[in-house]
Parts: sequence; C-alpha cells; structure tokens
Amino acid sequence: MKFLLTTILMMTAFVLSSLANDKVLVFDMAEEISSSAWIHTQEALDKAKSENADMVLIHMNTYGGELVFADSIRQAILADERPIFVFINRNAASAGALIATACDSIFMSPGSSIGAATVVSGADGSKAPDKYQSYMRAIMRATAEAHPYNDGKDSSRLFLRDPRIAEAFVDEAVSIEGVIDSAHVLTLTTQEAIRLGYCEGEYPNEETVIAHVAPNAQIVRYEPSLLSDIKGGLLSTGFRGILILIIIGGIYFELQTPGVGFPILASAVAAVLYFAPLYIDGLAENWEIVLFILGLILLALEVFVFPGFGVSGIAGIVCVVASLTLSLLDNDGFSFEGVESMSVMKALAMVLLSIVLGIICSILLGKYFFKNRSTGPLAGVVLATSQDVDEGFVGVDKVKVDAMIGRQGIALTDLRPGGKVEIDGDSYDAISSCNFISRGHNVVVLKSSSGQVVVKEV
Repeated sequence: MKFLLTTILMMTAFVLSSLANDKVLVFDMAEEISSSAWIHTQEALDKAKSENADMVLIHMNTYGGELVFADSIRQAILADERPIFVFINRNAASAGALIATACDSIFMSPGSSIGAATVVSGADGSKAPDKYQSYMRAIMRATAEAHPYNDGKDSSRLFLRDPRIAEAFVDEAVSIEGVIDSAHVLTLTTQEAIRLGYCEGEYPNEETVIAHVAPNAQIVRYEPSLLSDIKGGLLSTGFRGILILIIIGGIYFELQTPGVGFPILASAVAAVLYFAPLYIDGLAENWEIVLFILGLILLALEVFVFPGFGVSGIAGIVCVVASLTLSLLDNDGFSFEGVESMSVMKALAMVLLSIVLGIICSILLGKYFFKNRSTGPLAGVVLATSQDVDEGFVGVDKVKVDAMIGRQGIALTDLRPGGKVEIDGDSYDAISSCNFISRGHNVVVLKSSSGQVVVKEV
C-alpha cells in the first residue's frame, strides 16, 4: 500500500512538473500581411521548434494585406504539428481572417471583429474579378475544413468552424439563414463568432488566453530583428517591381549606349538585391539564378559579338524574363508540383508589367537627362556646344567619301557594327552592313551614309 501511494505521488509530481514546463511561444501580427509578416511567421515557428515550445499563440490585430503572403502563412500554420492559437485583439479582417481560420483555436477580445475577406485590387481597393473571389472562397472553405470536429457528442457537426461562414466572409452572394443574407459580406463580432462556433471564447488580454490554454506555462516571445525587417522590405511586391524596373532599364540603357557602364552597374546591383533575399528564403533556386546570368551573357554577345537583333538577343530576353518569373514561385528544384497556375500568371504579369514600365521610364529619363544639355542633370558630362561651319569647323568631305564607293580596304578595328577602315592609306569611319567584321579583314565599300562608309567583308 505504501509503495502504491508513493508511486501515485511520484506520477502526480511528474504530471504537474510537465504542466509547469509547458512552453508557449508568442508573437505579434499587428501589421499589414505582407512579406515582412510572412518572414516573421517563419522565424517565429522556427524559434518555437528550436525552443521546444509546446504551442504557439499569435497576437493578431490586422486589417489584412496581400493574399499571396497570407496563403503562405496559412499553409505554414496548417503544416505545423504544434497547436497554434490566435488571439484577435480588435481586428482580423480580410487576409487576417484567412490566417485566423487556419489556427487550431480562435480567441477574441471584447469589441473585436473577424471577416470581410473579399479580394480587392488596385489603389482604390475595388473588388477584384470573380475568378479571384472564387479562388478565395475555395481557400477559406478548405481552411475551415482542415479542422474536423470530433468531440464525440455531436455527430452532425463535421468541422470545428462552419465552411459556409468562411465563404460568407468573401462573397456577398453566400446566404446563411439566421446569419447573413445574400447582399452583404459577412463580418462577425466577438459574441456573434462565439454564438456561431467560429470562436472558442472571449478574453480581455493575452495573459488570460495563455492561462486558459496552458496554465503555469513558460512564455517565450519572438521579437523580429532588424535583419528580418530589411529582408521583408526587399521581398515586398512593390520593391521587387522597382528592382525589376531598374534591372530592365539598366540593360536597355546599356544596349542603347554600349560602354557607358553606370546603367549596367545599377542593373547588376538591383539583380543582387532581387535574387539575394529570394535565395535566402528558398524561393530562388541555383539554376534560376544561372538562367538569369546566362540571359545577360546572351545579351552581351548580341551587343558585342553578333550585332543586330537575332537569336542571341531573343534567347537572352527569354532567359531573363523566365528567371525573374520562376524565382517568385515556390517550386522545389525542377519540380513545380503544387505550384498553382494562378501563381505563375501573377508572377509573369508582375515581371512583364515591370519590364514595360522599365523601358518607358528609361526612355523618359533619357529624354529628360539629355533635353537641356547646358543646365540639365548631365550638364557636366554632356557636350553642350555645337561646332558650326561659320566658326571654322569643317565636317566630313562628302564628295571624298562618296568617291570611295566600290573601293576596297582593310578593317583597322573590329566593326560591331561601327569602327574604322583604311582605304588607300586614309582612315574612314565605317559601319558594317550586316555582320560583325574582325580587325584586319578586307572590306569593300557599298555606299556612304551620314559621313560614314558602309562596308561588307570581302
């Protein structure tokens, strides 16, 4: 009997000590759902793993944000083996409602709300086309269905949260008798969410929630670092668009004026800033970065080795566009299983739009910089004076140049396509009629153009 009593006491002490050693990792999601929120969530879940935390609590207060990052957070929450709870302290709107629905339990403070998850687009917040709403409805429904209801008491209830309510957050066409008609998007208050089984309880603050889910637990808090904030900024959709604009603009400028140097340097820096955080985050694969570099090499060959716009240039552009697009997708090596077609279309659309804007901005900036050469931004590096005949300046002797038609000479420099040729001991500015001509090769003059001789290789 004494032995049995001792065993019971030891087991009780062990259980109590286990309860006392529970760890709860807490992190805040009080921001727009963006790349920063996604990075913070990843780091918080990694810290929960390294700290051997038993559960995670998200302290949420957000009006929503970008669906692509909200969906990534949703998938990370559903894939995590630990119980993940969310405490909604005021707002869980739009993307926030999707993330909250993915959690194992939802707790709300008095006066809070959840819902209004209609997909919007544009700066004015206008409603996105129905195909986006349909996709969002499916995500919300699937997320609610990811948590089955299995308390053994109510066999008619299949899910912890009603998928129809999750759909009604998105689409005003969804009607639920006694809850919402078919004219409004659904948003629930704390008491309404509790009554409809979408929320597990009302609590005044974070501490009371923790006391409810894990009494006497040890609290571990995740605080984002400056590095993660910088990384989040570099991964933001808007900043990536600007980087693509600089990459394409720099390449365009360099193609127009080979040898300047600064445009291609700006393009290279933007490419590093574009790919580095994506590579660190596991999105950009090694082969995707190699594909981008290959595209630049092909474009360089087009400019310096094979003048004209041919196979090399087209292949280079295709490689650059493909690498920029693929680096935004969550593929595993060469496997694209699980990558949705909508994600591919969004990534390609963003890259193409940025390319078009980059070219337009490059043209406009070029006109602005060179419009007023005496007082403009490039006044110190651009020749502002003109060499007039009245002042004694003499141009190319057109009669002499025209007389060279049909004559043969030798290329003094590589013609790619411009350069110098020597005819009868005199040097002339020349341009190749089609192909690259190497130095020392024989040429024949076909015609004259703007004081230059147009030649082809003999």
